[in-house]
Amino acid sequence: MILLITSMHASIIEVGNETTSFDVLENSSIYIDHTRSLGFNEIKNGNIQFNQNNTKRLLLGYSPDFDLWVKFTVKNTTDAKISRLLEYNNPMTTNIFFYSPDENFSPQTSGILSGNLGQKSINPIFKINLEAHEEKTYFVKVYSEVTTLIVDLKLWKTNQFYEAEIDHQKKLALFFGAMIALALYNLSLYFFTRDKSYLYYVAYMIGISFHHTVYTGFFHIFQLDARLNEFIIKAAAIIVGIPAFALALFTNSMLEMNRYPKLKKLLHYYLILFPFTLLIFVFTNEFNQFRNLFSVVLLLLLLFITVYAALKKDSQAKFILFGWFLFIVAGIAMYLSSIGWFDIYKLSHYFIEILVVLEAIVFSIALAYRIKQLQLEKDSVHQKLLEQQKNEQVKLEYEVLKKTEDLQEVLATKQLLLNELNHRVKNNMQTILSLIRMQSDEFDNTKLQDAFTTIQNRVSTMSHLHELLYKEELFSDVNAFQYFHSIVEDIQESYEMIVEINYQIHASLEIDQAIYCGLIVNELVTNACKYAFKDDIGTISISLDEKDNVYSLIVSDNGIGYDQCRTTNSLGLELVESLVYGQLKGKISTDSHNGVRVEVVWSKLE
Repeated sequence: MILLITSMHASIIEVGNETTSFDVLENSSIYIDHTRSLGFNEIKNGNIQFNQNNTKRLLLGYSPDFDLWVKFTVKNTTDAKISRLLEYNNPMTTNIFFYSPDENFSPQTSGILSGNLGQKSINPIFKINLEAHEEKTYFVKVYSEVTTLIVDLKLWKTNQFYEAEIDHQKKLALFFGAMIALALYNLSLYFFTRDKSYLYYVAYMIGISFHHTVYTGFFHIFQLDARLNEFIIKAAAIIVGIPAFALALFTNSMLEMNRYPKLKKLLHYYLILFPFTLLIFVFTNEFNQFRNLFSVVLLLLLLFITVYAALKKDSQAKFILFGWFLFIVAGIAMYLSSIGWFDIYKLSHYFIEILVVLEAIVFSIALAYRIKQLQLEKDSVHQKLLEQQKNEQVKLEYEVLKKTEDLQEVLATKQLLLNELNHRVKNNMQTILSLIRMQSDEFDNTKLQDAFTTIQNRVSTMSHLHELLYKEELFSDVNAFQYFHSIVEDIQESYEMIVEINYQIHASLEIDQAIYCGLIVNELVTNACKYAFKDDIGTISISLDEKDNVYSLIVSDNGIGYDQCRTTNSLGLELVESLVYGQLKGKISTDSHNGVRVEVVWSKLE
């Protein structure tokens, strides 16, 4: 704490038709009563040595052991009566007493523990009235037993003050509005993704916004009970600690701390201890100057963890680290200001608000980037499964070709080898299906579960083919009715739908083409079940015919139509077209009027 004083007499503040506000402190004298026993009459009439103050703003930090008296003289230099407002520019001082000769020096009280309600300005204000060429001396007594003591006095014209006050309140309202909008945005993302990271960040934003309403004095304008201020001051450590605790949970979730077991354990133990440290400051006033210490230590620990994660190439850490930089700068500035070491308002009157909003925007971007990462991970898993399907298909084709060449020489072992091959493939498919089901159960996200269900049905389509081949004695053709019926049963079970299925199967399928037809039927029936019927009531028809070595497969429904329920660039439809044109070397036609009718035509393989 640095206080520049001299023993000179205080200068007189001359007011007239000026258009700017006056800084009263640098034109006043001060006296510090360390005994806290002197009354006003002793200050006014006793032999008290006031000292000239040369600073615009006194940063006295945590100062519960003395009273600060400020004495200043105001002179009206005009020929008319004037009125001015004295603003005490700090909403967090607990007790303020203003002694004016207009009130026979009866104290006018203010401050957050004064019990005054109905204050319309963020900072306490007092009226000063002067007749033409009149000169008056005023006294201000302040002390703050709980909060830090920062003194700043300004003298305003009435209209000028209220214009500045309205502008100040509008800017603060804009700040809190931005915080509420960002909180609602992240809350909606939580309901969409069910990712607790968003919920923790919403809790942090609510906590930091409430803290800032108290810190800026915005809260005091709307309070209805004077006892609420006493409770808030008593619970100041908790009000600071809640956003720090929520931010710790957010960081722990975003950085996936399981990859850093030692740091996770350290953070875990600190978070268990943290609430108990806050209670110490709630039930005792002996350590009030240290009530934010544990919150600051927690923030520094989180900063260290984030830096460590960034060095380990964590993609989320780079966003969080930048947000942490803004948050730490704001927090340090507020802390240094509260202990009287640094005046943040020298930088900007809204320095803290600007940094907090920027930090909130950065963290919101980090959360939005998290959605992209989750989508990329899902796409990667999906792509790996597709590649695995293709590899299994290529492997199967190779094995069949190799076995066929061998079987031409050893006809006696044909049935045994083919049975063994299909049995193994079927078991492999069942293993894959089990893994997909187990992985699907790990997620609560509806879209992820739907994607896993789609993949599961595609693999199951291939599994049913090998099950039929394993049971059949002949291996040249596949019973198309049994094959399609098994596929459709799985789809109905997956989506728990009771839809009437009409089969008109008049041909069998060759083994090489059966798998493609099964996948086509799986995709088309899945799309119909998911999108065609508003009330889960309808009919799907599947027909297969062969004439002159030309096959015709038709899948139709009596649903709401193609354009109303899905787009044409879905992965399922792309897969169907790829199978028709790339594998069957056939043609596909679609009619989306009065339901959807898809016909696939191809020639029998030579």
